[in-house]
Amino acid sequence: MPYADNDGISLYYEVEEPSDAETNAAAADAEYVVLVEGLGYGRWMWRWQRDRLADEGFRVVVWDNRGTGDSDAPEGPYSVAEMASDLEAVLDDAGAERAHVVGASMGGMIAQQYALDYDRGESLALLCTSPGGEESHDVPAETQARMFDVPEDADEREAIRYKMKPAMTDDFWRGNPDLIDDIVDWRLDGDASETAREAQASGVLAFDASDSLADIDVPVLLAHGTADRVLPVENSDLLHRDLPNSQLAIFEDGSHLFFIERAEDVNDRLVAFLTDA
Repeated sequence: MPYADNDGISLYYEVEEPSDAETNAAAADAEYVVLVEGLGYGRWMWRWQRDRLADEGFRVVVWDNRGTGDSDAPEGPYSVAEMASDLEAVLDDAGAERAHVVGASMGGMIAQQYALDYDRGESLALLCTSPGGEESHDVPAETQARMFDVPEDADEREAIRYKMKPAMTDDFWRGNPDLIDDIVDWRLDGDASETAREAQASGVLAFDASDSLADIDVPVLLAHGTADRVLPVENSDLLHRDLPNSQLAIFEDGSHLFFIERAEDVNDRLVAFLTDA
């Protein structure tokens, strides 16, 4: 199991080889795609994307942010810049000279910071994220209450379900009870502890790339759902306005976790972007 080291912090990652790697010599030159997860989430979050991207011929890196899963959880708070430096350590250890960076929510913030601080990024795909700053649209008060005011009598599984519900559409939540149960299991197994999640959240709250977006000159895909109850879709409008080389993909009625609920559509758009980037 590979681990990268960043100034004494051990970071777990996995590399998914292209599906035809054993039969196609060209797979040796496959482009890298690295997936960066959101606040508190483990690498399970990308199970809907990693296989599709490998099937399309990409070499896919998935990893656990500091504080999450099999990576170290140093004392917080963490900054987004520190987590971007973790990403650089992972890609360096994986042997990726260049990489397409795909980040969702907090992962999209890490991706923005990474593009500003390092030159390894080939492109960015920013899903359901925000530039931070004074103009950004915060988590709605109703969602904040749901995420942080869990009923006192809730057990660990109930607490996860309670906090996660605003990230999905009501129809998907009602229509996929078995999958919701599976996600709760995956989160129990691989998500950050509450202490580490708070350490990550400190970085999210302090993040502000709004004055630096013009310096990101790589191609950028912005994808967002109009029914995002965690980070409103208007944040992608701000990013699109200020990034010099961006394209906007809006998913009508898409939730914060639209890349899970509507994985096939999202993957089609993502693959098309990565192929052209």
